[in-house]
Amino acid sequence: MTGRCLHRPRGLRRRAPGDVFPWRRTVRTKAAVLTGPRQDWDVVDLELDGPGEGEVLLRLEAAGLCHSDEHLKYSEDARFPVVGGHEGAGVVEKAGPGVSHVRPGDHVVCSFIPVCGHCRWCSTGRTFLCDQSPDLVGAMRDGSFRFHGDGLDFGAMDSLGTFSRHAVVSANGCVPVDKEVPFGVAALLGCCVPTGWGAAVRVAEVRPGDLVVVFGCGGVGSNAVQGAVGAGAGQVVVIDPVRAKRDFASRMGATAVHADVESAADDIATSTRGVGADVAIVTAGVVDARIVSSAFGVTRKGGTIVLIGAHDRSDELTVKLPGTLLTVESKRVVGSLYGGCNPRSDIPLLVRMYKEGKILLDELISAEYRLDDIRQGYADMHAGKNIRGVIVHSG
Repeated sequence: MTGRCLHRPRGLRRRAPGDVFPWRRTVRTKAAVLTGPRQDWDVVDLELDGPGEGEVLLRLEAAGLCHSDEHLKYSEDARFPVVGGHEGAGVVEKAGPGVSHVRPGDHVVCSFIPVCGHCRWCSTGRTFLCDQSPDLVGAMRDGSFRFHGDGLDFGAMDSLGTFSRHAVVSANGCVPVDKEVPFGVAALLGCCVPTGWGAAVRVAEVRPGDLVVVFGCGGVGSNAVQGAVGAGAGQVVVIDPVRAKRDFASRMGATAVHADVESAADDIATSTRGVGADVAIVTAGVVDARIVSSAFGVTRKGGTIVLIGAHDRSDELTVKLPGTLLTVESKRVVGSLYGGCNPRSDIPLLVRMYKEGKILLDELISAEYRLDDIRQGYADMHAGKNIRGVIVHSG
């Protein structure tokens, strides 16, 4: 998950005694939070307002440990304190006024991309750019906050905050799913699955016989592999320094795996007689100029380079390419948000593919953690131990 609109942080608002909110405070909840830049995760008790118009109260059952939440630590645009988590699934407990497409008892996926249905982007079929997409302030659409503690308003990652047992979110970001879909799997459908799968299928438009190279094979990269394979790619080459991830890429359908760019480039040059890859998809956890240049270098004339991963700092210049070659070789470098997917149609599609065995999702979950163990979960991610770690709230 990358590419969200960025705004400068707003100052913290301390609530004065007797401060009156239009929503009744209904829940005390346990949540993993960041209290400032470069701070580690803390688990605290917070108060949560009830849902307002167009909002729902969720009981979260599972949340994915995505690298994007870790990037938040180093952001110069984010507002703190903030409740983390933007991949999540749970049960609707209460619906506010004006909510019609979900009801209490429904199982839902939290999509960090909402769908308002009427902005310029939604009305032209580009829901992944919906004007209601959140910024790094973490407020609701009216600028107010739902989480509170120690006299402070807490923002929520992508206005979701799935690292909490309960959360109030926009109903536009809730997608109902069948109740037999495991919550852990459903949580990953909110970001890492459509982001990776869609990068290959929707953005790169991989065609039968294409050679696709994927840089990084964590949760997002694994789904880029699955998307390329499902689209009929002739060869899928994965580059990842972690052996366990290379092995997992082979399980997902990769035809060749490499620990470094140099050996992959030689392989691609040999198999294509020097032409190069048709598509390069960059899903590395931290993207820098070297990785982007490498992706550009292994791609053929007229090829496509899709950028998904992010740098810890949003203002870091990670794309430094020779403009003359970009022009004369007619290559295409494109950013990809949410894999160009529509949450309302593509999440049900991916659920159907999962049920039919056409895409593997249970296998993505390599470890489960309690909320209190979130630091260990992210330590394991950085150590390359997990494809995707999942926080389990219940039990």
